[in-house]
Amino acid sequence: MLALLDCPTGLAGNMLLAALIDLGLPLAVIEAPLAALGLDGCYQIQCEERRSGGLRGLHLEVVGLEPEPPHRHWGELAAQIASASLDQRLKQQVMAVFGLLAEAEAAVHGVISEQVHFHEVGAIDALVDVVGVCAGLLHFGVETLVCSAPPAGHGQVNTAHGWLPVPAPAVLEIARRRAIALGSSEGFPPGELTTPTGLALAACWTTRFGPHPAAMPLQVGVGLGSRSLDRPNLLRLILAQPAAVERVQDLDQPELQTVVVQQAQIDDGTPEDLAHFADALRQAGALEVFAQPVAMKKGRSGQLVTVIADPGQAERLRTIWWRHSSSLGLRENVEHRWALRRRECSVTTSLGELRVKQAFLPDGRWRSKPEHDDLVALAGRHGLGLDQVREAIGPALQALEQKLEQKP
Repeated sequence: MLALLDCPTGLAGNMLLAALIDLGLPLAVIEAPLAALGLDGCYQIQCEERRSGGLRGLHLEVVGLEPEPPHRHWGELAAQIASASLDQRLKQQVMAVFGLLAEAEAAVHGVISEQVHFHEVGAIDALVDVVGVCAGLLHFGVETLVCSAPPAGHGQVNTAHGWLPVPAPAVLEIARRRAIALGSSEGFPPGELTTPTGLALAACWTTRFGPHPAAMPLQVGVGLGSRSLDRPNLLRLILAQPAAVERVQDLDQPELQTVVVQQAQIDDGTPEDLAHFADALRQAGALEVFAQPVAMKKGRSGQLVTVIADPGQAERLRTIWWRHSSSLGLRENVEHRWALRRRECSVTTSLGELRVKQAFLPDGRWRSKPEHDDLVALAGRHGLGLDQVREAIGPALQALEQKLEQKP
């Protein structure tokens, strides 16, 4: 499912959750995972229809019911989420959002992320917003989310640390880490428009920030903000069907992706240990893992290990570095990469079924490559060499290429 997030007056977790409920998200979808986290009876969701600038929408507020709210640090919260009986994908997304929040807060306060105090990451309202939004997007089957550039605001905001400048320091840090362009706040009255929780949710779910693609709207959910502005204070979450023309145009051009690159030199790991470490990184979600020989201090030979991953997996992969490598630290940078549009299909050959990877080139041609594991399997099954297998499957691949002469 394609979702388009339009946030002309900013972005906050409660506004996103309100928009999902406006789309028809049952409250039970929000409450069940929160109960699994032991938060049943700790909050109340107050959601009502209101008007803002003459336009309708839902306004949501989370009211804490704990007489003495516990003070948690991110390390404690992470353990609580990790041990909860949650759907694995929901758990990963919630951990990614809170992990990003904790990293941003840790950077601006000069502490390690595990020591970030819970009121900095968010209190019970942030837990409800993050868990509820992640559960809601999964409920609607959102696979692609495109978000307009949210304005962050200007002026000052009152926080647990006193008055802070707007954009909030954590908002700027998240935008810096994820290379997110913030929209202009020119013309808005002073105040916060985009919150750290709202931007962290968008950063961990959004495929790209910018103009929306051509699409047919199917459903529209409207979440209202609490502040009174000189215009409707709202965001719109649109479930849509990609336009056929847009799908063709998307294939014409390589995709600009945001990735995180983690690196460290290791000079005291055996080949067996490094192989196990690389395999653990791949299983944890790394897109690429590779090592290069390097000359290190004191004339030692070592390996430069590089990991490329989706930014939402950075925190999870860091735990693999600490658990399975001997490195005392690692470098981490957010970078961009261009990737050709690709897909995988299956073709019937004289030797059997064969998976084929295909990349669409900007000049309109498809480039196909047989799956190597399948070539090996066919070679073993028929007692042939790989060169013989490649020769035998040649006609089937040529026929496939002929079918793909036209753009899809």
